[in-house]
Amino acid sequence: MSAAGGRSPLDTLRRINGSRPQTVAGERCDMCAEPIGEDHPHVVDLESRNLMCTCRGCYLLFTDQQAALRYKAVPERYLSFPDFAFGPADWDDLQIPVGLAFLFRNSVQDRVFAFYPSPAGATESELALGSWDRIVAANPRLDLLLPDVEALLIYGADRARAGFTCHLVPIDACYELVGTMRRTWRGFDGGQEARAAMDDFFATVESRSRPAGGRP
Repeated sequence: MSAAGGRSPLDTLRRINGSRPQTVAGERCDMCAEPIGEDHPHVVDLESRNLMCTCRGCYLLFTDQQAALRYKAVPERYLSFPDFAFGPADWDDLQIPVGLAFLFRNSVQDRVFAFYPSPAGATESELALGSWDRIVAANPRLDLLLPDVEALLIYGADRARAGFTCHLVPIDACYELVGTMRRTWRGFDGGQEARAAMDDFFATVESRSRPAGGRP
């Protein structure tokens, strides 16, 4: 028996199956489920604090950092602070046991958090508000930091001689570093593989950064 319009049920089924989009292996957008490539943007869920992998279209919906939305797009800018005023006493105030930390402002809780990478992942350090205020007072350009989506990456590989460096980076870059350290860390001091991975990471940060000049 023919279906309406002269088509048999089998013809109709074949047409429907032929119109379905081809299944694409790989990662998909956490918002619309569209396939995305390995190099894709991220959005922060302010309620859960989770990073969401997104397609470019969904990412662009949340790029207005002033909008009162649950989601915020993670920017792509990298800044350096060549005249970063920060010393061993400031580092002691952060209570970080290793030579690396990233700080970001949580807009929901209205406070600054400090984290450092460890074999177990990102470890939180208690950060007193007075410590943060003193750091910003000595470095007014740090007020460029956007809450939730950017972080200040403070590094003191050779604190005794070279001092500390500071970069403003996308928050997803920090979590990428934490994941790399977790995968490569060996023994008490991390081992050669972890140190090489950290060197590569900071070489990339340096190459992408531009000086934070002008007035805040």
